[in-house]
Amino acid sequence: MLEVQLTPDQEAFVRRAIEDGRVQDATEAVQQALMLWEQRERRRLEIIAAIQDAEASLAAGLGHPITTESMRAIADEVKRRGRARLASEQSSSA
Repeated sequence: MLEVQLTPDQEAFVRRAIEDGRVQDATEAVQQALMLWEQRERRRLEIIAAIQDAEASLAAGLGHPITTESMRAIADEVKRRGRARLASEQSSSA
C-alpha cells in the first residue's frame, strides 16, 4: 500500500471533482492522474527517440541545410505540384 500526502489545494481539487461527479472517489482521481502522467512520459520518450534519430541522421550526413533559398525552393515546388494537381482535377472534371 502506498500512502500519498496531498497539498490542501490538491485535496480541495479532488473533493470538487468528486462532488461534481467527474470521479467516483480519490482513488479514481489518482488513477486518472497517473494515467495522464504515463501518457506524457511515453510521449516524452517518443520525442527523445525522434531527436536521437535526427541527430544520428545528421551525424551520418543525411541532413540537408535549411536556408532561405532552400525553403523558397521547397515552397516553389509545393506550389508547382499544387497547381499541376489542380489543373489535372479541373481537366478531368470538365
